[in-house]
Order: sequence, then C-alpha cells, then structure tokens
Amino acid sequence: MSIRNKLLIFIPLLVLLMNLVTYFLFQSGTIVQESYDLIMGRVLKYKETAEAAEDSLKAVYSYLLHPTEDMKTVAAGKLTQISALHSSLMETGAVPPLASSLTGYGNMIQTLLSLEQQSLAAAENGKASEAFSHYLEAEKTVSFIRSEGQRLVEGELDYYRPVYRSIQADNAHLYKLGAAVFALITTLSIVVALWISRSITAPVSALVRSADSVSKGNLDTVLPDGGKDELAALSSAFNKMLAGLKESIEKDREIAEKEQLVKTLELRALQSQINPHFLYNTLNALSKLALLEDAEKTSDLIVSMSSFLRYNLQNLDRQVPLRSELEHVKEYIRLQQARFRDRVEFRLDIEEKALDVRVPSLTLQPIIENAFVHGIAHMESGAVISLIVREDTSDTKIIISDNGQGMTEEIREALLSRSQSVQAPEAPRPQASGQTKTGGRSTGLGTRNVFRRLELVYGREDLVQISSQPGKGTTVMLTIPARRSGINSVSADDSR
Repeated sequence: MSIRNKLLIFIPLLVLLMNLVTYFLFQSGTIVQESYDLIMGRVLKYKETAEAAEDSLKAVYSYLLHPTEDMKTVAAGKLTQISALHSSLMETGAVPPLASSLTGYGNMIQTLLSLEQQSLAAAENGKASEAFSHYLEAEKTVSFIRSEGQRLVEGELDYYRPVYRSIQADNAHLYKLGAAVFALITTLSIVVALWISRSITAPVSALVRSADSVSKGNLDTVLPDGGKDELAALSSAFNKMLAGLKESIEKDREIAEKEQLVKTLELRALQSQINPHFLYNTLNALSKLALLEDAEKTSDLIVSMSSFLRYNLQNLDRQVPLRSELEHVKEYIRLQQARFRDRVEFRLDIEEKALDVRVPSLTLQPIIENAFVHGIAHMESGAVISLIVREDTSDTKIIISDNGQGMTEEIREALLSRSQSVQAPEAPRPQASGQTKTGGRSTGLGTRNVFRRLELVYGREDLVQISSQPGKGTTVMLTIPARRSGINSVSADDSR
C-alpha cells in the first residue's frame, strides 16, 4: 500500500471515530444541560417573583410615608417589573402536579398588584387611612406569595429528583465509556502513527545514509529493493541513478583524458609554430643595419635581440604578468624601429593598475608583429600602431590597432575560426588582398594560434574581437578575465 493511501485511509478513520465519540458526549451533555436549565429556570423565577413582590411592597410603603413624584415613579416601576415576571412565569408553566398551585400563585400576584395600585391611588387622592388599609392587605398577600413560592420550589425539586438521579447515573456511565473510548483511540493512534512513521522513516534513513556515503565518494552503496510505496520507488530510482552515475563518471574520465591529451598536443603545436615567426624579419633588419651603421649601434640591437629571444623562447604554458608582456613588446618595438625608423609611430596608452593581471606568455607580440607585417609594412610614412590597456570592472581590455591596409571579411573570419586554429606549418595562411609576404612567409597562422591558446587557457570563446576594413586599418581587442575559468595550466612537457 502506498504512503498516500495509508494516510488517506487511517487518518480520516481515526478522526471520524474521535468526532463520533465527541458528538455523542456533546449530545448527552446537552440533554443534561437542558434539564438543568429547565429546573433552575422555574426555581429562579419563583424566587425572583417573591423578591419582586417584597420590593414593590417596600416601594409602596416608601411612597406612603413620603408621597413625592420620585417615590411614585419608583413604586410604579416595581409594579411594572412584577407584572412582567408574572406574565413570564405563567407562560413557562409548571410540572403537572403543580399546575393548579401555579394558577393560585399567579392569582395572588395579581391580587398584590391590585392592592398596591389601590393604595397608590388612595394616597394620591389624599385618603391616607384607605391607602394604609390597602397596604396592610398587600402585606398579607406578600406573605402568602413568599410561602406559596417556597412550596412551589420544593415541589419542583421533588418532582425532578428521580430524573436528576437518573441523569447523574447516565453521566457516570458516559464518563466511563468516554474514558475507555479515549484510551482505545489513543492506543490506535499511537499504533497507526508508529506503523506509518516506521514505513516512512526506515527507508528515508537508509536513503540518507546511502546519500551520505555517496557524498564521500562511495558509489558502491545499494539500497534494498522491496515494497510498493513511493519510497520503494525512490530507492529503486536512487540505485539506477548510482549505476548511471558510475557509468557517467567512467565516460567523463575517459573524455577528460582525451581532452587533456588533445589540449597538450594543441599547445605543443602552437609553441612550435609561434616561436620562430618574427626571426626572419628581425635578422634581415639587423643585417641591413650592419651595412649602414657602425658596430656599436648594431651591438645594442643585438643585446635587445638577445633579450627578446630569451623571452620569446620560454615555455608557452607559463602565465606571466601583463607588465612583463608589455616590456617584451617594447623590446620588439625597439627592434622594429631600427628597421622602419620614422615610417611608423608607436602610441602606448597604458593603465598602470591593469598590468598585474596574468596572461599566457607571448600573447601581445604576435599580434603587434601581424600589424607590422600585414598592416603598415607597405606604408612609406604616416603609419601608426597603438596599444591601449584598460582595467574594466571584471576584466582587462587590451586594444591593438593600426591604420594600415586592413583585411577582408573572409580573412577576419578565418583568423577567428576555431576550425582552422591548429594546422600543420605548411598549410596555407590567410592574407589580405594585395599584401606582400616578407620573405615568402606570413604570420596569420601565428595570430590564430594566439587566439586559440587564449580559448584553451581561459575556457571561453568570446575573448577576441577583430574589426577591420580594407584600406582603413585593423583593431584587435582582447578580453582577459579577472579570474581564469578554464584550465590552470597545460604543460608542454606532458608526455602522455
């Protein structure tokens, strides 16, 4: 039986049983209360009538002694009160043996009212002796009313005494029955509650223990099957989930190993391609300069070249401060200025607080080299290359732009395409229409490799934006996240 059916059957049954017992006891109590009300109502009316008769007699006497309007008003009010009590008493009636006595009692009250009214009227007309005569008759009548009222009260009590004792016996029996039923219902409630709670808590406790064991890495936990309620279905689903989780973990482990191997191979390919890109142009510039200048200046350039090579040939999986990358770019610019002289202007707009962010080694130089080789190399004057570094709220923006010949949309999409990011060194490389190769080589593939390396390191594909039009220059914007969300490091020496 399901938990829902258990709750829907047993709990309403217990509630119904308790309500029936409660209703039975309530009805019995109501009957007893009605009997009490009937007896006490008549007794109280007899008492109230007798007391009202005495009060009205006192009020008439006070008026006879002090015939003022206030006293007359009080006396008239007392007469009205006793008249109302007389009407109510006659409507209520009495038990059959006392019916005739009640009629006589009512006649005495009417006689009292008549005598008091005559006494008040005589006193008002100045007939004092007649007024006191009526008052004395009224006083005797009140004495009779008091005695008759007491006799009626005793008669009522004598009549209802057997009924009262029967009610008391019934009440005692009902109390015993109610206590027995209460004990039975309480016992049944405890038994049913224990049964239902055990059928719920035992599987839940087992499920909690299994979940705790799984959270600690133990996936060999198996919950016992059995039962037809919802918790049994939950246990079965938990076992299936564990089996699927084991299978999924095994597949993920295999996929992770494959992806790690692929990323390692990609980075190795990227490193082998990026390192030598700029060497040809730089050595060509040094050879030409050696022919035109003295050896001292050439020596200085060779020192810069040595520093440049030392940085350029380091492992590409290193993370370095952007400050180091900027110094490396400045060495490269110094070498290129020896070649281009006044043909090109370099503009640096650097925000100092943004230079502490860490980036993959050799991120900026290949892009600036691409601006030289494919952007402004053909320009005889007026060439401008700018580098802007800004710190944003959650990342760092690096903007590299030139006013060179730009590139077509096809070349721009090729540079951003992941499908072409890793190719053999001899593969064709994108080149803007009309741009010349330097020594038959282009650095477009190296630029794509820089972009791909950023994707691998940070685990995101939205870090590079390129805007360019033929003849209007090119702008490359790199976004460096404040916190790396991708892989921490992929060693180029991983030999798996």
